[in-house]
Amino acid sequence: MHVSRICSDLVKIRSENPPGRTVEVIEYIRTFLESLGMRSSVIGNTDGMENLVTAGPASGLLMCGHVDVVPALDSGWTDPPFSGRIDDRYVHGRGATDMKGGCAAILAACETRTNRNGLLPRLAFVCDEETGGVHGIQTLLARKALSPMDCLIAEPSPVRNPSIGQKGLCRMEIRFSGKPAHGSLYPAVGVSAIMEAVEFLEGVKGLHDREFAVDASLQEIISRSSGVLEREFHVDGVRDVLKKVTFNPGVITGGEKSNVVAQSCTLELELRVPWGCNIADLVAGISSCARNGEIVSQETFRPSITDPASRLVRVTCDAVREVYGGEVFPIVQWAASDARHLRLCGFNVLEYGPGEISTLHAVNERVTIESMEKASLVYQGVMDQYASSPENT
Repeated sequence: MHVSRICSDLVKIRSENPPGRTVEVIEYIRTFLESLGMRSSVIGNTDGMENLVTAGPASGLLMCGHVDVVPALDSGWTDPPFSGRIDDRYVHGRGATDMKGGCAAILAACETRTNRNGLLPRLAFVCDEETGGVHGIQTLLARKALSPMDCLIAEPSPVRNPSIGQKGLCRMEIRFSGKPAHGSLYPAVGVSAIMEAVEFLEGVKGLHDREFAVDASLQEIISRSSGVLEREFHVDGVRDVLKKVTFNPGVITGGEKSNVVAQSCTLELELRVPWGCNIADLVAGISSCARNGEIVSQETFRPSITDPASRLVRVTCDAVREVYGGEVFPIVQWAASDARHLRLCGFNVLEYGPGEISTLHAVNERVTIESMEKASLVYQGVMDQYASSPENT
């Protein structure tokens, strides 16, 4: 089946997260793989958040994709967001780039290798990547359904630049307390928890001014990566994003009534942490700035990177060069993915996949057919090397 048809079929099967139900899309993939003679297991929960892992002999390579997508409203789309429409250049719809196009390219590559009787990699298709992976890759790792090996995740990436690392992640919920009073007397009387949060955020702005020292080899990767990402996103100042702490006060709730000085306010804050920044020191500094505030929950992950000299990176870059030509080199990025969970468990991880990055999570998301076709060729090249190499595990 052509990769565009596989992608279209996947897009048409709704798997928005939340709520995260992936039963139907996992069943489509299970049936597809069964037609190739590939056995698999489905692992999930009673809410329909399902994952799939293939069984049987494998080449020492894991290929992984997530099948959940961010929600989409109909408003603003040229085509309905789950149309899966195919035209002469694109497959359209929510998840086409992130990342059902990558999943389709994996399946198409497996179909081609099956027709040539080639040894296949291990495959994992997971739910819940868009909300942290608790019910997806983290469940598979906790149940030991996967063992450490080289892993290629089919996340969208620049065509000549596989991603080998991501910034760290720090999410926290901070609860601010105030002293209620009649609103007509504020600020002479009372302490507003909302204003405490506002004052805290003014201080948080200063986090972005700091830069952190890293060794020369990593600094070179960060510099080259910044240039690639600046070209991809056409955003001024993006060069600073990989070197500095970035922050987003995503949710703020508080207050009891418009004429009452707010007694309580809660802020959900997310920070992306660069290499060289000590997360414990970062959290301690944030806590000290939160006057009348308390960090009530937090989740942190250090920046992670796969050795650019590793077999996985070398083989993938060679395969990309074979398909695209030109200069090919690995980069790091600011976004988080399932790679962080896998690296913590001993996997070497690289991300490479098709997609129109500018449409990721956006209205009129789409993926080019050509990028999926070429990604499938890259995957076949990587599979060939792992199947034929004496380094197999």
